[in-house]
Order: sequence, then structure tokens, then C-alpha cells
Amino acid sequence: MQDLDVRAVDVAVNELVEGEKRWGATTLPQRRDLLLKTRDLTAKHAQEWVDAAVELKKLDPSSPLVGEEWLSGPYVLANSLTALAETIDRLSKGRSPLDGAKFHDVGNQVVVDVLPTSIYDDLLLSGFSAQVWLQRGVSRAAAKADAGLAQLTPSKTGGIGVVLGAGNIMSIAPLDVLYELFAHNRVVALKLNPITDLLFPVLNKVLAPFIEVGALRILKGGAEVGGALVNHELVDHVHMTGSALTHDAIVWGVGDEAATRKSAKDPKLTKPVTSELGGVSPTIVVPGEWSDADLKFQAEHVATQRLHNGGYNCVASQALIVSSDWKQKDAFLNELRKAIAAAPARTPYYPGSDSRVATAEKQYPHAEKLGPNGGRLLIADLKASSDEPALSGEYFAPVYGVVEIPGVGADFAVDATRTANEEFAGTLGVNIIADPSDISALGDAFDEMIEKLRYGTIAVNAWTGVGFLTPTASWGAFPGHTIDDVQSGIGVVHNAWLMDRIERTVVRGPFRPSPRSVLKGEKSISPKPPWFVDNATAATTGRRLTAFAGDHNPLRLPAIFASALRG
Repeated sequence: MQDLDVRAVDVAVNELVEGEKRWGATTLPQRRDLLLKTRDLTAKHAQEWVDAAVELKKLDPSSPLVGEEWLSGPYVLANSLTALAETIDRLSKGRSPLDGAKFHDVGNQVVVDVLPTSIYDDLLLSGFSAQVWLQRGVSRAAAKADAGLAQLTPSKTGGIGVVLGAGNIMSIAPLDVLYELFAHNRVVALKLNPITDLLFPVLNKVLAPFIEVGALRILKGGAEVGGALVNHELVDHVHMTGSALTHDAIVWGVGDEAATRKSAKDPKLTKPVTSELGGVSPTIVVPGEWSDADLKFQAEHVATQRLHNGGYNCVASQALIVSSDWKQKDAFLNELRKAIAAAPARTPYYPGSDSRVATAEKQYPHAEKLGPNGGRLLIADLKASSDEPALSGEYFAPVYGVVEIPGVGADFAVDATRTANEEFAGTLGVNIIADPSDISALGDAFDEMIEKLRYGTIAVNAWTGVGFLTPTASWGAFPGHTIDDVQSGIGVVHNAWLMDRIERTVVRGPFRPSPRSVLKGEKSISPKPPWFVDNATAATTGRRLTAFAGDHNPLRLPAIFASALRG
């Protein structure tokens, strides 16, 4: 069977050679139509998609946790297809995707507002916003002129790209395919992670418009198929989502071979590689005076950042940075223990999860065992040092640590920033939790904190996962990594406005849910977000949001609000 799978690689790649010619001849209006047809198919087959994800993740079909599969699966893909179709439509009319966008300057950097972009964003994500920061030296005029990337010259194709799909979040693979097709104008061979083989039939249905035009082929198989693809002489580029270890095995080999090749700067894989590889994402809690309700809600927020999807997210928070001088530190940590313990039980579906938890137990024998069967670890006394195993490597499992550093106010902000930048592995995402009154009191010190954090997505009073769900935001590591020091990866994806030379995305959300947010003067009417692991109506809300993403029928909104308010 494996031989047949490997032979299928040759067939797929040779079909893509011909498909590249058809893709190059496909006009911008035709490409827009392909995107909209794919969005329609996403909505049509959304239930089948979610059913497959529920089966492979061993979720109870009646559990609110199924909402995770709606939101991080067909919902985000449908929204991304709509946003990308709007970009292609503007380009087809000789306009920039950034026409009408709001620009700001932060220091010597240009910043673009990417959320909200419509009245529906204002309603469904009230109080949430996002900005893309462009790299220093990019002017507003250059940003507008360069937006569109390879779609500025659609007939000039970029060869064949391989996408090695992720095994954890079901929209990653199709979203990465879209970025290859549109940002780089490459036709794509998508190799699914074997964990997601159950998605093979539905993804073929959803992505049929691109398969039929010859721009995409989807393959299954193990490491031999992946190896045959990335090393195929007709393949021009590789994009992967996974771990830095997997990246290095593909690029440099393993064991002595890898060490020899790295020292000689002689990679095993010589074609260009981009990647999204996760890391050890911190959550920084700025000390303040919080109510009991604030302590409880933000503890649930942090628990979600760790336990969403069972903890198998590249941007899952793995450690808290908290002030040892915060008077409410112990009260918050007690609420966090409760939230981690009370989060719904689920099967550890991702391969190797139990062994990684066992490794953490050996490294930290005093770790607290929380939740069902004590399967969630809390390590309450990590040193602020890259020598700590919990800060130097991603567990990709329900293991959470706490780092205490001294200070309050600006002193804490400076030290927390340094700790996150210098002692944590990776640069994919960082979360900051702070009462709006404390943000105001910090003033320039808080702004400097945002500016100096070297992460691809920074979320203030939101989880960085909101950046993943925002089609017009970028997703990827902070720029500057190389294949011999890859950390959280190279390049970005998503970015539906196809902006060039991106540095980071900054997401902001409300500190409190409605109605407390309104009573405290926050401009938000959002209730508890549906991605919270303890949201009681997440499955219903996610299903209804997905249906709305498929057709933008405003008559669907009352039912969405009714479900969300019960969460």
C-alpha cells in the first residue's frame, strides 16, 4: 500500500505541472468565483467536516466542546474565503486590497486596522479589534501598492508547492493551501497529516473547485509519502505546520547526519521552506485590583488558552508570567487551579500526549495533578530561565507552568517583556491580561511593552487564537528566523488582504464579558466568547456562526445572539 501511495506522488505532481498552466490562465474574476464556490461548498459540507473531526478527536458529539471544531474548522475557512474573494475582486478592478483601510503610525511603523472590517464584525465580535504592523520602513503608499502579492501578476505562476498539513486544527491545511495559491501563485500538493485522514473525503468535496481546475491535489500517507513529495524534482517549495523537531528532520535529517549538515550549513532539503512551528507561548498578567468576578473570568480565560483543543495548539499558552508582588496573586492562582480542574474531560487524542505529560511529571515531580484522572499538570514555581524544560520546549499537552517575577507597574512590564523575549522558546504568540485602568495608568510603558515583544501575534485581553480566526490578520512567527534556527517558523499565512512585509498582528479584546463590561465603561457587549472551554452553548453558537459565514444572511443573527448569551 505504501508503494502505491508513493507512486501516487508522481501522478499528482505531474498533473500539477499541467494544472499550473491552467492556473496561470485563470483570470482574477474566475479565481474570485472559485473562492466563492469553495465557500458555498464549505457551508454545504460543514456538518460532515465537523462529524469527521469529532470522530478523530474522540469527542462526545453532544458536548459543547464540538463548538471548537465548528469555529476552528469550517467557520474560519468560510470567512477566509469571503475575505480573499473580496481581495481578488478589488484587484480585478484595478484597486488595492487596502483601499479604504485605516492606517496608523506607531513610532516609525505603519499599522493597518484589520478587525473590525464590517458591521457584522462590530456585532459578532463587539469590543475585539486587530491591527497588522508592517515592518519598519514600509510606507503607506508602498503598503497599498504591494498589497496583492503574486495576484498582482496572476499569469506569472510560482511552480509547485507542497503543503504538509497539520494534525491538530482542521482548517490549517486548507488555509495554507489558499495562501500558497494566492499569495505565491503556486499550485499545491497537499499531504494530509495521517491523524486527519478522516477529513480526506470532505476536504476533496470542499476544495473541489481548485482540484477541478488542476491547481490542487490532496494526498494521504505517512513519512515516505511526505519525503517523496518534498524531495520531488518538480516541487519548488515546501510549507509545513508542526514542530521545530519535525522541521529540522525534514531540512537537516536526524541524529549525526543532522549535526554534520548543520555545522557544514549543508541542508538535506535545498528548496525554500516556510513554516509555522509553535513554541512556548507565555501569558503575562499585569497586576491590578480585580474583583472576584474578574479573577474567575480571567482564570477561565487562561485555562482556555492552555486547554482549548485539549492543549494541542501551536499557540497554546504554556506558562504564566505573574508578579510575586501582586496582592491578588494567590487568589488568582487558586481560581486558575479550579478552572483547569473543572474544564470538560476529553480523550487525549493527539499521539504522544500521555508520554509528554509523563515526561513533564519526571521533570517536575512536585507538579500538581488536576482535572479528570489528574491528567493536567500545573507547575507553580518555574524559574524565569531558558534552562527550565517547561520554557525551552513545547509540551503540546495539558501541562501549564507559572513563572513569578518581582515588581509592579512599569517595572513589571519591562521585566515581563524581557522574560518573554529571552527565556521562552519560540515567537508565535504572547497573551497579555490587564485591567483597562491599569493599561491607562501604565501609559507609554504599556505601549513600549507591545512594541518590544518579539512575537508574531500579541493578544491583549484576548487569546492569540482570535488572531488565527481573523482572516485579514497575519499568522506566523516574528520575522527573522532561519532554517538553522527556525524556532516558531519562517513566513506568514492567512493575511487575506495579501499585505507584504508584515511584522506582527496585535489583537485586543474586552477585559470583562457583558454586561459587566458595559457597567465598567468598556465598549463591548460581547458575552463569554464561544471558544472558552467552559462555554455551555459553544457547539450551537459555532454551528450557527458557520452557517452565517457561508451566506451572510442577517436573518441568522438573532439566533446566534440568543445562543451566545446563554454561553
